Amino acid sequence: MASAEAKVLSTEPLAPDEAKWTKLVKITYADQTGAQRTWESAERTTRPVSCGIDGVGIVAILRYPSSSSSTSATPATTNGTTTSHSGKAKEEPQIVLQKQYRPPIDAICIEVPAGLVDEHETPEQAALRELREETGYVGTLLSCSPSPSSPRSGSSRSSAMTSAATPTMFNDPGFCNTNLQMVHVDVDMSLPENQDPQPQLEDGEFIETFTVNLGDLYRECVRWEKEGYAIDARVGTLAEGIELARSFGLS
Repeated sequence: MASAEAKVLSTEPLAPDEAKWTKLVKITYADQTGAQRTWESAERTTRPVSCGIDGVGIVAILRYPSSSSSTSATPATTNGTTTSHSGKAKEEPQIVLQKQYRPPIDAICIEVPAGLVDEHETPEQAALRELREETGYVGTLLSCSPSPSSPRSGSSRSSAMTSAATPTMFNDPGFCNTNLQMVHVDVDMSLPENQDPQPQLEDGEFIETFTVNLGDLYRECVRWEKEGYAIDARVGTLAEGIELARSFGLS
């Protein structure tokens, strides 16, 4: 486990030929009146041609067997990563989150597990792989069930709603073309491989994995911000959606 606190030491311009992961581009386009304009944009250099999706965010839900004993497991630490989980039976779903230092904002960020999609890999495959590498948890794809008012199962919309992956989303379209899909994953805590999850991190990765009750996510985000943590937009948006659903009585 690292003993020092991560921090930014210096910031300086980056020459284009030194950039490995991103590039700046100038876009020339015609607006709605026909006027020609330009736009500065950033792009990833790693987007796989096979699927056109840069990365995935993983909504991993821990499912505990109702017969579990009320015992807690000791957090597992591997290469700077701490994974905290409990063997206690849970009635409320728990979501897997991470704390990770992010140099661009010089802060520890609360995030969902995430990663880039490799060439010839689907977003769903990437999600299961990244979850195991970053947290040690072994999961299966979790489809979203359509509501009773949804179109019948034969329609395309119903099929989309029962997919484990969301529609493609764009993180910051005014700045870059980066995109992602959120993938829902079920983690069965009764399986032997999930009793003592061991992350498989690369050199330089320091991640603390933890869980919170899904229903407490918005309140926890408020608390984390007061404590000085940065909140990743994917976590904040998920929390906001849950809170809005609660406020308007949606199910």
